[in-house]
Parts: sequence; structure tokens; C-alpha cells
Amino acid sequence: MEKVNLDEKFALFSDYWSPKVVGELNGQQVKLVKFQGEFVWHHHEHEDELFLVVKGQMAIEFRDKTVILNPGEFIIVPKGVEHKPVAAEEVHVMLLEPASTLNTGNVVGEKTVAVLQSL
Repeated sequence: MEKVNLDEKFALFSDYWSPKVVGELNGQQVKLVKFQGEFVWHHHEHEDELFLVVKGQMAIEFRDKTVILNPGEFIIVPKGVEHKPVAAEEVHVMLLEPASTLNTGNVVGEKTVAVLQSL
């Protein structure tokens, strides 16, 4: 049982769209990721996702609306809902999702990270 300092963990990497595992509980993983630019439209067939903005601002685009997230705000995207994260500037995000969650969901491409690094 050790505390996790988010600023220290975010300082360990600079790549975008590549989640890093910083904790696990009850089959869920706590992941840190940096976003900049646009991700891909995708959905997760079996997993809900929680996006919590730690630093910066991002948008989650849905087919019928866009939700802006600022530091200290989060959104839960239910399984099966198509979405696309977007960040004009670098944003630091904490994800909470089942360990089985593939970052690109139902889409496999250049931004897919099949094996996650643990910090």
C-alpha cells in the first residue's frame, strides 16, 4: 500500500494516447494518459469508461453532442456509446475502466495499445 502522486507519474512519460497503468482494484485499472489532438471514433462493447481531467481541457465528442471537461471534472461513457476524445492542447487524464478495456475499443489501428505499460 503506497500512495500515488499523479504529478510525479505524469512526469514519467510524454507520449500521447498511450495509457499507463498506475493502480488496480477489483478487476479495474487506474490509468494515466496524455491527450493532444483527436482520437478515433470508437465504442467499448462490454466496458464503461470514466475520464477524469487532472490538467488541461478536453472534449468528448458524441454523435449528438460534445461535452467539455475541465480539471476536476469527469464523465462516464457507458458501454456501447460511440465517442471520440479531443484535446486542442495537452491534457492529463485519469481513466478508470476494466482491465480488459482496449483503448481504441472496437477499432484497431495506429493508436491501439494492446499491452499497457505499468508505472
